[in-house]
Amino acid sequence: MYLLKSLGIFMLMIGCSYQSPENKEAKTKVNVSHSSKEVLEKEVELPDIISYDKDIETIHILVALCDNKYQGIVPVPAAIGNGQDPKNNLYWGTAYGIKTFFKRSEEWKFISSKAVSSTILERAIFKHKTKNIYLVADAYDGQYIKQTTEVFLRSSAGLMKDVLSVEDKKIGIYGNSKLVAYIGHDGLMDFKLQEQFVNKDGLTRDAIILACYSKDYFAPHLAKAKVNPLVWTTGLMAPEAYTIHDAITGYLQNESNDAIRVRAAKAYSKYQKCSLNAAKNLLVTGGI
Repeated sequence: MYLLKSLGIFMLMIGCSYQSPENKEAKTKVNVSHSSKEVLEKEVELPDIISYDKDIETIHILVALCDNKYQGIVPVPAAIGNGQDPKNNLYWGTAYGIKTFFKRSEEWKFISSKAVSSTILERAIFKHKTKNIYLVADAYDGQYIKQTTEVFLRSSAGLMKDVLSVEDKKIGIYGNSKLVAYIGHDGLMDFKLQEQFVNKDGLTRDAIILACYSKDYFAPHLAKAKVNPLVWTTGLMAPEAYTIHDAITGYLQNESNDAIRVRAAKAYSKYQKCSLNAAKNLLVTGGI
């Protein structure tokens, strides 16, 4: 088990102890070439495509891979803190990483995964086993956490939209998704964004943001985005997959924001071995 020092201190304050799973995946590295600024901008500014199957709902999760070198984090063990290696990354390939956890879920069927670009190192696609809903999860190179954050905010405001072909269907992603989520380090602690994320299509999108102090740091940028924050945080936290997985379970059952938040808190309490009250104080809903 791995212990992150700063998280450990915080969890002692609220009765929690941060524990991360051992990496049970192979140690094969993924070699990628890093794109230029021009290519990055092209990837971020995707076209506003709206032609897709409106009967199919989509959840889009954007994961900024944990990165010891390029992010302002307390370093984790090198094997799980390489932001260019999704296979072994703490937030993607380890036991409680997004891809691995959802692949093992009894609620979701794994469809496929592949590299998308030098920025999105892997895209994993899942289909709910009983509902006509797809989940798309993107693993962003950890050194591009700023671009990942911008993509999340643009998607939440409906400023960035695209479609994806899956199983002979066209589904909506980014701002065409019903729910958009961000997982990873809170990069807004380290950098500032000048862009204004103002909603222009009048649609309200649901959002989940699992990052340290995400309510404090993301709320100002989402003030005009017309979003419904289902779950975000008031302190330091471990942004692992069980929290969003269980929140989505309630979301797909049309539960209230608070019921979804309680599901998330129960999962966090269970896996982090902290009290439910502590988890509920950490994971909150609404507030814009």
